[in-house]
Amino acid sequence: MKRTAFFILIFSTVVWLSCSAQLSQEKNRFTHADSLRGSVTKERAWWDVLYYGIQIRPDYNKKFISGSTEIKFKVLMPGSVMQIDLQQPFEIKEVLWNNHSLNYTRDGNVFLINFPTQLVSGKTESINIHYDGYPQIAKRPPWDNGWIFKQDKLGRPWLTVTCQGLGASSWYPCKDYLGDEPDDGASLSITVPDTLVAVGNGRLKEKKNNGDGNTTYTWAVVNPINTYNIIPYIGKYVSWHEEYEGEKGKLDCDYWVLDYNLDKAKIEFKAVDSMLKCFEYWFGPYPFYEDGYKLVEAPHLGMEHQSAVAYGNGFKKGYAGKDLSETGWGLKWDFIIVHESGHEWFGNNITCKDIADEWIHEGFTCYSETIFTGYYFGKEAGDDYNIGQRKLIENKKPIISTYGVNNGPDDTDEYYKASSMIHTIRQIINNDSLFRQILRGLNKTFYHQTVTTEQIEHYISAQSKINFSKVFDQYLRTTKIPILEYKQNGFALSYRWTNCIKDFNMPLKIQFKGNRWIKPSAKFHNLSLYPEGDNHFSIDRNFYVRANTGF
Repeated sequence: MKRTAFFILIFSTVVWLSCSAQLSQEKNRFTHADSLRGSVTKERAWWDVLYYGIQIRPDYNKKFISGSTEIKFKVLMPGSVMQIDLQQPFEIKEVLWNNHSLNYTRDGNVFLINFPTQLVSGKTESINIHYDGYPQIAKRPPWDNGWIFKQDKLGRPWLTVTCQGLGASSWYPCKDYLGDEPDDGASLSITVPDTLVAVGNGRLKEKKNNGDGNTTYTWAVVNPINTYNIIPYIGKYVSWHEEYEGEKGKLDCDYWVLDYNLDKAKIEFKAVDSMLKCFEYWFGPYPFYEDGYKLVEAPHLGMEHQSAVAYGNGFKKGYAGKDLSETGWGLKWDFIIVHESGHEWFGNNITCKDIADEWIHEGFTCYSETIFTGYYFGKEAGDDYNIGQRKLIENKKPIISTYGVNNGPDDTDEYYKASSMIHTIRQIINNDSLFRQILRGLNKTFYHQTVTTEQIEHYISAQSKINFSKVFDQYLRTTKIPILEYKQNGFALSYRWTNCIKDFNMPLKIQFKGNRWIKPSAKFHNLSLYPEGDNHFSIDRNFYVRANTGF
């Protein structure tokens, strides 16, 4: 007993030291700048963004940006020091409040704006920030971010921005935090040479010829919007307009492409109707009828910019001509139209508060590909597609990362593993009408809101009347894939869960003397059936689990 206790003590000490070292390494990975960007600092907590009014003038030749941002905000509690995010090497030139110039100091990528007095709780205030600088240039967009200064194939300027990971503060001053979207929307005024066209989110409010060889285009959205979704597109664009008869009436659909791609775009973009039909059926009405739907050709593969989806897939099927699932189904439809538009429901309508929960954006949207495939080519095709994507899962670290810092996932598990988890949950619910009701309910309940993982978990469990807490913990918070350890002896089957969190209780559909459900646990269970007919054992392929016969 003493020897056993001694070894337990030694083992516990080693484990504790190992865990402490890991936690210390995790903590040390994050910088002061990460905390400023990813947390609700006291300089952020006292005010709520209501509206952004952004004005920019990009200089293509110098690769230089000058502009201003008006920020309307509500004072939630008395405060006098405001955190504004604007990344180096941009510089603030002046901050105006009620026609007074405010003092400010810089802390890396953050400016601390000092008001002369504490602002009064409940009031609506406004500041205007003038800035300029040479922005970060994207080297491999959209996988790395920044401004994109390219030329189209005729040698004409073609500009835009990608900033989902880098942050909107890489090109305009803002509260660069997912949990605070502008409640009353945003406007974007873009001044460009008369020879070019500028496109932004939402609806075109004004096109003004400035009489100096430049034109200013002003676009606006009235709905809340992620800061990284506000994006300018500048090029030799032409457009056309269509209307989609949707669940909430006529949806304005506008398409902007380079002039020489007009004919092929009019053919390929017919797929938008198919996408809207499927996603409105499964997810509910398009979330931004007031701002319309827009697809804009971009000099990169694509991004989910709200009401102005970036498209760069070359007007062909698949993912740049490839099928990520390697099943053949992914070559039946245009990946960018389907995936990036799916984000209008998951990511843009329902937005995570903290980047650590970004699986809410990417996991559900990745699963929208399975939904789309199944809707048009049959459920088996959708199953094939989802299962085919599993080879892309890495399982190097948990999907959910550290909260309160600028620490988004740096692998693809928030896409493919989260999608496999959702597919597994769908099997357990075992009722596609209810599953559809849950997806639609998510978009209705959390309409235009920022959320946490816990809110999504609780909603799915409550609506399905199945406690999925252990399933979410297993797939989101560990790298362990559940293993069904089993042994078959003729017509008898012994089985249990291994490689699982404590009290993992996920039911499983198997084939053994026909289709049936079992409820494994960490203890062995036995199933014995009358020896009649086929006694071959297999696990339903739609569950993201593994099997092991080695006990």
